[in-house]
Amino acid sequence: MDRIGDIGLFLRVLDLGSISAAARSLDLSVAVASQRLQRLERELGVRLLHRTTRRLHATPEGVVLAEQGRALVDDLEALGTSLRQAGTGVSGTLRVTTSSSFGRLYISPLLPEFLALHPGLTLSVNLTDNVLDLVSAGFDLAIRIGVLDDSTLVARRLANNRRLLCAAPDYLRRRGTPRTPQDLARHDCLVLVGSQGRQDVWRLGDGAGGEIAVRVRGRIEANTGELLSDAALAGFGIALHSTWHVCADLRAGRLVQVLPDYPLADTGIYAVMPQRRLVPPRVRAFVDFLAGRFGDNPPWEQPHGG
Repeated sequence: MDRIGDIGLFLRVLDLGSISAAARSLDLSVAVASQRLQRLERELGVRLLHRTTRRLHATPEGVVLAEQGRALVDDLEALGTSLRQAGTGVSGTLRVTTSSSFGRLYISPLLPEFLALHPGLTLSVNLTDNVLDLVSAGFDLAIRIGVLDDSTLVARRLANNRRLLCAAPDYLRRRGTPRTPQDLARHDCLVLVGSQGRQDVWRLGDGAGGEIAVRVRGRIEANTGELLSDAALAGFGIALHSTWHVCADLRAGRLVQVLPDYPLADTGIYAVMPQRRLVPPRVRAFVDFLAGRFGDNPPWEQPHGG
């Protein structure tokens, strides 16, 4: 246990940038903290920190310990939390990040019910369209949409993410309705420029298992789907959206689907967690809750919005 505690101290030094700051946060004297770090280095037989007059830097061995030791410390903390909460239910602070639009439309309305189920729990929610590093930013969980490419994370699929092309009826009356994917080249298309780059190549199914890739362009591009959906509603062009984002406008006729015979490939909506062997009860409870509310028939795919 002393070694795990010393590793936790080492991680706190890296997070806060100095031994004195780490010592204060753990209610230790600087002398005791320094002795414990030296003891850890002696036991491991390696130097973990480069010390200068201004900053501390992890050695290559220290980097390895930080990457693998953090999981050990987190697992031990999660185990202790799980045992303490076994008879008292879920508690603590759950730190969640999700996209601004999806979070506002589909996560926020569920929070009162979830909190009512777990009175001992508090929530810290970050709405952003940026893909944040969960470990360094201190988040327990992220809700992410699309194709996952980070193998260091654990993901659970919460729902299917169906996508389509859509435009305002007024735009289609003025510019005509595309009949084939190739027709998109002569239309104004609304392009998302996000964390995955400029998404100006749209890939549509050809109905026979193949794919047609079309490079599009238009007068408006943006880094948020909200602005692009507003532009589509205002008649500025054709947009590519997830159904959860535009289902209400489609039902009301403010937007209509374009090229329905050439569907885009579905992606997914995922709960993403740092890779660890023990998932904290607060995280497991929230993921199970969302999976029960979304699943195979999420509210945005129901005829009247659930």
